[in-house]
Amino acid sequence: MTDMTEGASTRGPDTEKTLPESSARQGTRRGGGDPATRGRTTIADGVVEKIAALAARDVVGVHAMGSGASRTFGAVRDRVPGSKSVTRGVKAEVGEVQTALDLEIVVDYGVPIADVARDVRENVIAAVERMTGLEVVEVNIAVSDVKLPDEEDEEPESRLQ
Repeated sequence: MTDMTEGASTRGPDTEKTLPESSARQGTRRGGGDPATRGRTTIADGVVEKIAALAARDVVGVHAMGSGASRTFGAVRDRVPGSKSVTRGVKAEVGEVQTALDLEIVVDYGVPIADVARDVRENVIAAVERMTGLEVVEVNIAVSDVKLPDEEDEEPESRLQ
């Protein structure tokens, strides 16, 4: 058994060697250095857009994402199997360490729009930063419509399963 404490010695069949402090901490890692520095991770715009869209939809008072036109086209597109657009109403610009987001939302009638926008911004920032490690530098929110209580949804639920 090998003692891997600072300055510990390791014994081989006929050798005795003192490991430097950094080598002793690495344990069984090979190749030298922190694994986090042995490659590059890139995150696609679409990944950040999906995270932001789901986080925005979780906020009470958000009825839908996107403008009326994009929701109408989205309703048609959603009828095609496998083509549901989760990212409707979200645009992300992703850099190496930062991201910026533009969201377009429809709010429910009667909710304080400023409060909903603040909650969306906070939820999106928390979700994107937690899941991607990117710094969110801005979240711009455009409220494109208000869903009135007596309005029919533009995307009716299908009665068929």
